[in-house]
Order: sequence, then C-alpha cells, then structure tokens
Amino acid sequence: MAFLIAFPLGIMAALKKGKAADTAAMVFSLTGISIPNFLMGPLLILVFAIMLGWFPVSGRDGLSSLVLPALTLGTVLAAILSRMIRASLLEVLNEDYIRTARAKGLGTMRVIGLHALKNAMLPVITLIGLQIGALLAGAVITEMVFSWPGLGQLTIESIQKRDYPVVQACILLISTTYVVINTLTDIVYGMLDPRIRISQ
Repeated sequence: MAFLIAFPLGIMAALKKGKAADTAAMVFSLTGISIPNFLMGPLLILVFAIMLGWFPVSGRDGLSSLVLPALTLGTVLAAILSRMIRASLLEVLNEDYIRTARAKGLGTMRVIGLHALKNAMLPVITLIGLQIGALLAGAVITEMVFSWPGLGQLTIESIQKRDYPVVQACILLISTTYVVINTLTDIVYGMLDPRIRISQ
C-alpha cells in the first residue's frame, strides 16, 4: 500500500517541482507523517466504515477487512517514502546521462523508468529497510485499533498476562524479521548497483 501511494506521488512531485502537484504531494507527506497510527485508524474507520460503509469496522472478514489496517500502516510509510523518492529523483534528473537520454529523443516516462528511477533507488531502499522496524512497531497499535488477531495483539495480550515465553517468542520473531529485511536490503543494493557488490 505504501509503495502504491509513494512511487506515483514522489515521481509526480519531482517532475512537477514547484507547481501545485508538488505542493499537494508534500502537504500529503507532511500530513501523513504528522498523524500517528492510533489517530489515523479511527479516522479511517469513521470515514470509510461508518459514514460510507465500504469496509468492515474491525476484525478479520475477508480481503476487505485488510484495506483499512493496510492504509493506516501504509500512509505514514508512504509519506516518508514519497519525500525521499522526490529528493532522490530531483538529484538524479540533473545528471549528464539524463540530459543525454533526453537529447536522444527518449520520452519522459522512459527516461524516468529506465534511467532515473533505478539510480535514485539506493537511498529509497535504505529508508525502506530502516522503516520496517517502525512498521512492525506501528502494527501493534494498528492491530489493537482494528481488533486484528495478529502478532502485535498477541504480544500485548501476552505482556498483560505475563506470559513471558510468548513475549520472548514474539520479540524474537520481530527481531529476526528486521534482520532478514536489512540483509535483503544489502542484497538489493548489489542488484541495483554492481559497483557495491562484495568482491569474491
């Protein structure tokens, strides 16, 4: 959900720098960063579940019940990612090889897709790896708000019941996930930029 929001928003903001679209994207980013999960969740429930009736309020009832929790978690990450994508693209778009690609007659979307975005991804990948920890921490609050039977809710219930082995298992699983994601981040670095691969 974060990627679906952040990439179009960040690319649009970079291409329309200083215009209304750029301002709107940055206002969304600032709003998304400013609203915490425990407030975003009830706001989404109020609008999309109670007022519009599009999604269930809470619980696990098919794919439709995933939308609001995913939006709650994804909005904050999307806000941070879109700002990073915009900043990275603006830096890359001023490089000589981008001007050369445009001079050869390539369209804007091909220049962005084939040349600019790939070279602008390293800082974005770094941020994604770092934000996974915040995402896992935010999932605890989000699961409580939406009564979603997940790892976060299990952790909170185990702490309340003083079930320390379960708490340790949950923390170990979250920590392992964080380490694995950071390892995958390093692997993706090498795929995106061959210059930083480990030499054998």
